[in-house]
Amino acid sequence: MADDKELRARWHATLLHASEGTPDPAPYADNLLTRWAEPQRRYHTTAHLTAVLDHIDVLEEHADDPELVRLAAWFHDAVYAPDRSENEERSARLAERALHEAGLTDARTAEVARLVRLTVTHDPADGDHNGETLCDADLAILAAAPDVYAAYAAAVREEYSFVPDEDFRAGRAAVLRQLLELPRLYRTPYGTAEWEGPARANLTTEIDLLSA
Repeated sequence: MADDKELRARWHATLLHASEGTPDPAPYADNLLTRWAEPQRRYHTTAHLTAVLDHIDVLEEHADDPELVRLAAWFHDAVYAPDRSENEERSARLAERALHEAGLTDARTAEVARLVRLTVTHDPADGDHNGETLCDADLAILAAAPDVYAAYAAAVREEYSFVPDEDFRAGRAAVLRQLLELPRLYRTPYGTAEWEGPARANLTTEIDLLSA
């Protein structure tokens, strides 16, 4: 289970570095951590948030503004309902409201919201270093060790427990095939070198299991 105390400390440091004002970070942390701990979540939990933040730490030299990327990580799944399709847009709007109130400039707030919206497709433009960093960090789970990947896939299935097995298998396999058809899953040099091969192996294995 993710350590809420550690997450609060990370949030406080990031917000205070990114904002021009002197907001009290605690109310924002309370709201976000409550959202990330909602009962419908099985994969998109504080453990996922922690993992994404850890991966951003690994990739931060690639980003133009790592603190904004970290803020985007906090907000990217802040609104999450498995049966809804507008989660990223609602999360981006939440970021716009909260970060403006917290003292970020309009330009920095807009950049965080743009990054959140980018997680709909995970397809940043070449040279979008902030976007490449966030998307690679969010997709790093695909390159996890086989047992960790299997636990991730099982958690995703739990989140979609309302979907019948046959429909889930077909839909999930289609998503995985779309990922495999991409010329590259990762855009940062580290992601390309370290994660691309293991991720493709995991995706292929899961497709095989879904088709069995």
